[in-house]
Amino acid sequence: MCFRNLPIEFDSQGSATLRGVGADPFAYQTKAIDRDDVKRRLAKDDYVKAVDYDPVTRVAGALGFHSVVDLENRKVLEASSIATLFRGYEVILKGRDPRDAIFISSRACGVCGGVHATCSALAIEMAFGICPPPLAVVIRNLALSMEFIWDNTMHLFMLAGPDYSEAMIKKTEPTLWDKATRTETRWGSIHGYSKMSDLFHDMNPLVGKLYLEGLELSRMAREGYVTLMGKYPHPETIVPGGVSHTVTIQSFNVYLTRLMKTFDFAKRAIAIWNDIADFFYDANERYKECGTRPVNMADLGIWDDPKAYDATYKNCDAWGEQRWATPGVILDGKLVTTKLQQINLGLEEFIEHSYYEQWTGQPHKTDPLGAPLSPYHPWNKETKPKPGGTNWREKYSWATAPRWDRVAVEAGTYARPWITVLAGKLPHRRFLDLTPDSMKILIPKYLAPEVQVEWKIPPVFNAFERNRARAYSIAYQCVVAYDNWLIGMDILKTGDYRTSTPFTVPKDNRMGVGFWGAGRGWLSHHLELDKGAIVNYQIVTPSTLNACPKDPWGNPGPYEEAVMATPILEEFESKEKFKGIDILRAIRSFDPCMPCTTHIYAGDQHITCEVNTCACGDDD
Repeated sequence: MCFRNLPIEFDSQGSATLRGVGADPFAYQTKAIDRDDVKRRLAKDDYVKAVDYDPVTRVAGALGFHSVVDLENRKVLEASSIATLFRGYEVILKGRDPRDAIFISSRACGVCGGVHATCSALAIEMAFGICPPPLAVVIRNLALSMEFIWDNTMHLFMLAGPDYSEAMIKKTEPTLWDKATRTETRWGSIHGYSKMSDLFHDMNPLVGKLYLEGLELSRMAREGYVTLMGKYPHPETIVPGGVSHTVTIQSFNVYLTRLMKTFDFAKRAIAIWNDIADFFYDANERYKECGTRPVNMADLGIWDDPKAYDATYKNCDAWGEQRWATPGVILDGKLVTTKLQQINLGLEEFIEHSYYEQWTGQPHKTDPLGAPLSPYHPWNKETKPKPGGTNWREKYSWATAPRWDRVAVEAGTYARPWITVLAGKLPHRRFLDLTPDSMKILIPKYLAPEVQVEWKIPPVFNAFERNRARAYSIAYQCVVAYDNWLIGMDILKTGDYRTSTPFTVPKDNRMGVGFWGAGRGWLSHHLELDKGAIVNYQIVTPSTLNACPKDPWGNPGPYEEAVMATPILEEFESKEKFKGIDILRAIRSFDPCMPCTTHIYAGDQHITCEVNTCACGDDD
């Protein structure tokens, strides 16, 4: 296997060697947007309009989006994704005790601090050379499953859901609303709605029944997390080598009462989003183009096997493929690797359109196994912020531009079933099974009967399929949690209550990487230690992958690419009344959340303010 644009080559055993020396790292070119033409059209054409959104998200802002639309031909001419604040944790962590990284990096986000804390612990375990006991691995899996259930529920019914509500459809697509009042649902026997208009009515933000039901379910998922971990956000119980507390059969049973209530909700969520996607497709085939882009995605896998995980980089390919979600990279719809080492080697970050200075030098020419590293790999990166004005040709975002094999790959919870299906490995099949193009999920009985649902790789990939896959992912996460609960109970019955492994902080030079994921997909923490302190710490988040700006060759990031492909189907009387609902649906289908992508930079100034914790829990 070869990476197409990197000077790296793998033999049949997966060992890496340099393919060539002195290759131009920017040799791969694509045609950039003609901004001079766009500027001329903005000045002369009444139907061409600049449309800017800031903030875009309904949770923890810091994402702006600039677009230019041709309303006459109903297409987007230009798209630029803007991370509006600087993420400074990589600078803050330099020189600190590595154990601090767990607690500091979790503050990168008040929405998903648990995954940052866990990913940091994985990186430290690799660097320290320690492995958690099996029960600790199970506890992490259980807690993070609940975090993912919370995240995907929030997305479907509180963050992206309002874009598909009566309130929004009536305002932007009245003809579509009229059709909804006359359309029978196909999955009503499961979700309880006979008309699409009734379903859309209950999606209304703040007052809709489904919005409020999703809010209640998200509370239940949070309770499940804190039952085992004590606190959320920013858990204090995740430590190198496991977790710092004990659990009992009683706490496992309390967790189960919360988990079981998610079973029936997952069944309904799948039915609801099947109906929403099918309704839009039937109304206008062009909705299939909303948010579409090539199937380029990557994920590091998630949920470690307590018998297989040993925390070593040497064996990461083996224990990675034992996960409930298989690591992998898909390019142009084809799976190209499931090996964590190869996925790590293919990762690079670029800053040509970001507010940073280029770092110089290459302290690490190889990874710990001797495979060559790119100068742009996170282990070689130095975060050097350089604020400046916005210039669409040059720098316009605080996000870097991560690439894998010089390709913009997107992250998302939907990448997990997709990669797992194509890989065909999945050693854990108590509640899961695979066909060549689908994942079958057996959702246990709670109040509703046991049912097997089947997520299929879609023939088209777009905003609707991202949302539909998230509904299926709630079921996926539920049954992985239940499988781990059963494994954990078996461990407890043996009397093995060990939840952590003793360690000492090493004083020599060490490297580690946390291969993990958030509710939104890929998450990696890259760490270097020396003399017992952090030399370098780099975080690559799912929103950095998705919200990134253009790369050095002018290729857009995933948000930008998806918006450029989105047709304008909205109904509007004049360009002044244009809302851009199609653009917003495309961006929000990625579940954007920016805190861990960006944080504030104050330079040599001092900022004084009263701090009030926001609804998402981020008090930074």
